[in-house]
Amino acid sequence: MATLDLFAQPSPPPASIAEQVSDLRAALHEHAHRYYVLDEPSIPDSEYDRLFKELQALEAAHPELLTSDSPTQRVGGKPLDQFASVRHKVPMLSIRTETDTEASGAQNFDTRVRKELGLTPADPPVEYVAELKFDGLAMSLRYEHGVLVQAATRGDGEVGEDVTQNIRTINQIPLRLPADAPPVIEVRGEVYMRRADFEALNEKQREKIAQGAKGEKTFVNPRNAAAGGVRQLDPAIAAQRRLSFFAYGLGEITPPEQGGPSFNTHYELLKTLESWGFPVAAQVGRAQGATELIAFHQRMGAARDSLPYDIDGVVYKVNSLALQRQMGFVTREPRWAVAHKYPAQEQLTTVLAIDVQVGRTGKLTPVAKLAPVFVGGVTVTNATLHNEDEARRKDVRVGDTVIVRRAGDVIPEVVSVLLDKRVADAPQFTMPRQCPVCGSAAVREEGEADYRCTGGLFCGAQRKEAILHFAHRRAVEVEGLGDKLVEQMVDANVIRTLPDLYKLGFTALASLDRMADKSANKLLEALEKSKQTTLPRFLFGLGIRHVGEATAKELARHFGKLDAIMDATEEQLLEVSDVGPIVAQSLRTFFEQPHNREVVEQLRACGVTWEEGEPAARAPQPLSGKTLVITGTLPSLSRDEAKDMVEAAGGKVAGSVSKKTDYVVAGAEAGSKLLKAQELGLAIIDEAGLLALLTSSSG
Repeated sequence: MATLDLFAQPSPPPASIAEQVSDLRAALHEHAHRYYVLDEPSIPDSEYDRLFKELQALEAAHPELLTSDSPTQRVGGKPLDQFASVRHKVPMLSIRTETDTEASGAQNFDTRVRKELGLTPADPPVEYVAELKFDGLAMSLRYEHGVLVQAATRGDGEVGEDVTQNIRTINQIPLRLPADAPPVIEVRGEVYMRRADFEALNEKQREKIAQGAKGEKTFVNPRNAAAGGVRQLDPAIAAQRRLSFFAYGLGEITPPEQGGPSFNTHYELLKTLESWGFPVAAQVGRAQGATELIAFHQRMGAARDSLPYDIDGVVYKVNSLALQRQMGFVTREPRWAVAHKYPAQEQLTTVLAIDVQVGRTGKLTPVAKLAPVFVGGVTVTNATLHNEDEARRKDVRVGDTVIVRRAGDVIPEVVSVLLDKRVADAPQFTMPRQCPVCGSAAVREEGEADYRCTGGLFCGAQRKEAILHFAHRRAVEVEGLGDKLVEQMVDANVIRTLPDLYKLGFTALASLDRMADKSANKLLEALEKSKQTTLPRFLFGLGIRHVGEATAKELARHFGKLDAIMDATEEQLLEVSDVGPIVAQSLRTFFEQPHNREVVEQLRACGVTWEEGEPAARAPQPLSGKTLVITGTLPSLSRDEAKDMVEAAGGKVAGSVSKKTDYVVAGAEAGSKLLKAQELGLAIIDEAGLLALLTSSSG
């Protein structure tokens, strides 16, 4: 009979397991260094969490491999050398992450808490505080005798970085506390950047890059922009980042027996911080048991994308501080708190192909076709690359491993490429110079980022937009031809191009959904009426890029005939008062496309006609060369009537006020445009003043 050796040592793990643990530690150390120290994350948070959990599982299965330098035994990150080190009097530990994004995540936490407290099903629910999990940089603010004396980053949890000068630039953080504050208090919270401030910052960065500034770049997300701002050596640069702060806890504090405050609950603590001038998120609330935690998680998940800042989950804490002390900590985490995450909004996947889509207005957009990946609660298979410059800047290629981001209903986008995983000899993306839908030339105008299809009247992708524009009341005007009807006719293949409108019969129209006999007859009458138009209306109705109503009128006046406009050279077009190089190029590009000329001829053949003549001699006009803005309600003229009168007098009507505006015509209830005109010191007139200008011989 074999005997049991109670002192036998466990067999060593296979070498492959030891190597796997070593590789995971090395990878996590590298990623933590890039995330916390360099502010240049190379993988999304969800991927880091996955690697961390994998290492935890291996160490739990093979405890003999556990070492004190493992990432699982510390919070992570080291302070930068450029800042003085600060040892935290009370460590800044992280809390456990609940990666179960379903309702069961909150239920699991409540179950653990009740078990730890020895509660039975008959006992009342535990009261919690539910907070938002901000995506920013943890910060500790130390106040002595009511004055901010030090601000320190988390660092490795024990030692952080002194960033006091930069934190002083955040307006939300009080520099002095009220008299009832304790002699010593460390307020813990999150430095973050609001989405609007982040977008404004990146817009400035793009302007600098466009102007040729060296070493400038746009920021990946608000979290990294905030972290970079906190770590600026020059406080003036930190101030430009427009950072924000939310308080959510305490570090060291003068104890009650020495004159400090006495708190019974975490919620009471937060309310006191708020009374001392610290910003606390408005969404913080108390919750009774798992049911209310689940409701909070779902409510904040629904509101997540409408918040002015980023969150990646919510945080639950046992409200009673006495119960918190009773539960204590386990290794690196408090037992009484958990972070309940939402579905990851960034994930890794592979680019299978890069297609080019054509929008309703002819814009060509490169789209990465992806290996399906679950991001932000949905399975993503496509991600926009925006335009050729953006695709080149990110250098996305077929076969690449990429980070994909999705936020709410926003179209998923590729954030960055993992270059170390690139397939050898992967070709660089190049935007096609022909429309992939209709074969027309795709052009990129000077100063623009997008390529556009020039076959606007012929291209299938632009069909609906072209028909709606042509039928607009300021163009050829087909009364009763609206969005839904056009969409139905195009989808049913009843019309493919503009001339098909004038080939419609009663039978085809009456067969459409919700199209009664009377409605069909009315539309046919409107189409017949629209055949009698004017050259400016027809020209505007063609939808030529940059050719608005005013420009169409100037072209008609100058040339007199459509054929003359179609055959004009760029030099001849530039002789028109309202035509510059961009408009001239757009006109030539449009009429050089055989498809577009064919559509014009077919419309003529269908009976669309207008009066033509020789170019009329132009007498001096009272508003020639003047730009006006019309705002508010005029006593007797509609906005369109006033606009027509200004243009007939040689003037131009703009939609916004600028230094180039000559007159602002203000009626009743004029709003922001009037205020801006007053700020700029522009000439402001009423309807009577406009009529006086129109009859003036001098303008």
